[in-house]
Amino acid sequence: MTALSAGVTPAGEGIGGVVWNILGQTYKPVAHSASCFAFDTLFPDGTFVPPHIHATQDEFVRVLEGRFDLVLDGQPMQAGPGDLIRLPMGIMHGIFNKSGAPVRALFWVSPAKGLYELFTRIHNVPDPAEVVRIASEFEVEFLPPPG
Repeated sequence: MTALSAGVTPAGEGIGGVVWNILGQTYKPVAHSASCFAFDTLFPDGTFVPPHIHATQDEFVRVLEGRFDLVLDGQPMQAGPGDLIRLPMGIMHGIFNKSGAPVRALFWVSPAKGLYELFTRIHNVPDPAEVVRIASEFEVEFLPPPG
């Protein structure tokens, strides 16, 4: 992994034209280095990232359009346009779009670890159980469903 390169990632584009489809959500990498990884996202209504933990990364989400329903360390919360969601490493979090409209957001993690490689591996993988299995190889631990 190299240092962060200077430049501009044009609006609506991923670095090198990369676009990932991850369980119906669209992710586009906009910055990537050893110290950080940022990606634009589009969450259609009804899509979500189930509760999980990044043991070795802090994660941040700037909501650009729409509203997320969240579970942060067991507590329900909401975040709308302009809000910044802070997800410290080791804290359980889940992100849900129950708003009735698409949600656009900028996500970033620090340090990058293997998240870019994880997204490359789970691009177009249709089986959530396989996504969870692969994620465990990259220090992302999905939690069992409640109940």
